[in-house]
Amino acid sequence: MACCMAVTSCTDKKNTVKESSNNSEYYVAAYIWPSCHHDERFGDMLWPEGTGEWEVIKKGNPRFEGHYQPRLPLWGYEMDNDPKVVEKWIDLAVEHGVNVFVYDWYWYDEGPFLESALNDGFLKAKNNSKMQFYIMWANHDVKRNYWNVHKYKDDTSVLWNAVVDENNFKIIVDRVINQYFKQPNYFKIDGKPVFSIFSIDKLMESFGGDAKRTREALDYFREEVKKAGFPDLHIQWNQGGGSLMSKESAEKFSNKVEEMGFNSVAMY
Repeated sequence: MACCMAVTSCTDKKNTVKESSNNSEYYVAAYIWPSCHHDERFGDMLWPEGTGEWEVIKKGNPRFEGHYQPRLPLWGYEMDNDPKVVEKWIDLAVEHGVNVFVYDWYWYDEGPFLESALNDGFLKAKNNSKMQFYIMWANHDVKRNYWNVHKYKDDTSVLWNAVVDENNFKIIVDRVINQYFKQPNYFKIDGKPVFSIFSIDKLMESFGGDAKRTREALDYFREEVKKAGFPDLHIQWNQGGGSLMSKESAEKFSNKVEEMGFNSVAMY
């Protein structure tokens, strides 16, 4: 499990005060990069040994005296789609104040990637009621050597493009609503399921680079969520990279948040 700790904070201009006054507890979230298992669809293309990204970790080479490589996890090379393993994560996380898991979630070539960690690991863990969760659609391209430089060396050609067509977007909407939002421990703010999106650029590219069409797609998502019985959808823009912004860039960023109707912003 690779995770980045974060404290989730709402930046909805209309609802910030209301949400802050109604909620006296903190939500501390850990990102889950669910790469440590064999993916039935694409695993052989990236990690053919059948252990997911552990294959790469095991091949770490020491580069100087005293360099601890390859690293051995304290709990060993456990599979993140094993509910027994995830039960240990949950107990340890809750004991130390983490109460939300944010699962990276992928959709390439008209289907999911690495979903088993969430579906078979977390959702089948007997103690998962202790832990809330939500998903971040990690809609970024994947270059061949991005996740396995040992296999692909210097090959930086694109293995998977994150752009989806309108039909696949609708499939994604239906899938996340029925498969995840309806789970009793799915993380919600004011009753609204939280859905995080990694790349607004790739999302816009999916709709011809047109801001109006992209906003219409997000509005469609909201309406489908309401039809499913929720008051609305809380859409979070997860600006990847965490780089510092100039004043001009920050203003453009803020305008894009407003234009797309995002409810909050986070950094991955």
